Amino acid sequence: MLHTSWIEISQSALVNNYKFLSEHFGDEVKISSVVKGNAYGHGLELFVPLAEQCGQTHFSVFSADEALIVKNVSQLDPTIMIMGMVDNAQMEWAIENDLEFFVFEMDRLEAAIKAAKLVGKKASIHLEVETGMNRTGFENSALIKALQLIKEHGNELSFTGLCTHYGGAESIANYYRVKKQKIQYNRILKLVNATGMHPKYLHTACSAAAMRYPTTRMDLSRIGILQYGFFPSQEVFIEYISKQEEKKDPLKRLISWKSRVMDVKRVRSGEFIGYGTSFLANSEMNIASIPVGYSHGFSRSLSNQGRVLIHGKRVSVVGTVNMNMMLVDATDLEGVKKGDEVVLIGKQGDLEISVASFAEFSEQVNYELLTRLPANIPRKIVD
Repeated sequence: MLHTSWIEISQSALVNNYKFLSEHFGDEVKISSVVKGNAYGHGLELFVPLAEQCGQTHFSVFSADEALIVKNVSQLDPTIMIMGMVDNAQMEWAIENDLEFFVFEMDRLEAAIKAAKLVGKKASIHLEVETGMNRTGFENSALIKALQLIKEHGNELSFTGLCTHYGGAESIANYYRVKKQKIQYNRILKLVNATGMHPKYLHTACSAAAMRYPTTRMDLSRIGILQYGFFPSQEVFIEYISKQEEKKDPLKRLISWKSRVMDVKRVRSGEFIGYGTSFLANSEMNIASIPVGYSHGFSRSLSNQGRVLIHGKRVSVVGTVNMNMMLVDATDLEGVKKGDEVVLIGKQGDLEISVASFAEFSEQVNYELLTRLPANIPRKIVD
């Protein structure tokens, strides 16, 4: 293997997670697998076929380039929904390839109509409405005009979805904000229905909303972080587990990140280790070098406080994390040598380096840490 580390994706963990989601949400809720951000760092090209093997037929991406990758690697011709960026110039291509996409401003809606006429095929649109997130979505003033256009251009537009997004469903601090958004969405839905139009899907829920607010699941729920084995926040996990008889996390992490020891050397007492003077050896130490650094996604903020697993034991990062390598204290490890497996995220023996603990040390949330794992780190499916 030419790379300095690799990522393993567990097939059995994904099967477990989809089983939990299906049982928890019920068969009437369709799950859209959110695979933006390189499938949350898990590897888009690898993850999509794996999810399809688990029965997934609907995928959500952020942009047209992600949609193209999903289309190229999918094996079962799934529904692909673009939630964010698609240029007006890409509209014809999107429509020709049966890609669905959000419309949240008038220029995109008008471009979709023009493109559909040129292609001779309906554009499948999801009308995103502003309910209080204040990011993207039609405001009330523009909404009426948008609905008129959709109704007038029934030959060019297929009104596939009415959607919005909540501004922080993972935190109870946002409860009243989310409640107001739900009320606003329902008002808009009544307005839409009054026009005589009825979109195929009503969808508002991300992972956090789907777990905390069951009424937001509707016809379709856009599930990202949950399918990969993580609750959206510790708060959401605690709320869920407090209602269960068995106090056990029902999700399994898909991802493990591993490397190997590159070198081991003895350092004398009183010597500084690595760049600068951030770590001083107070006694003789064995130092193992690991060929992973901040360019690989192992944050520099983990200097002198990160942890890895070697020989089934947790060992500490010493000194400053470099661009391409780090040093760890291997003094208490018997027989540690070049080539020994190093676990950066995941399990080894009875211990685990969780993404959550990794993220806390590096002052990142799970989402950020995962999506910052470089795409060129090789990923492979296990079990």
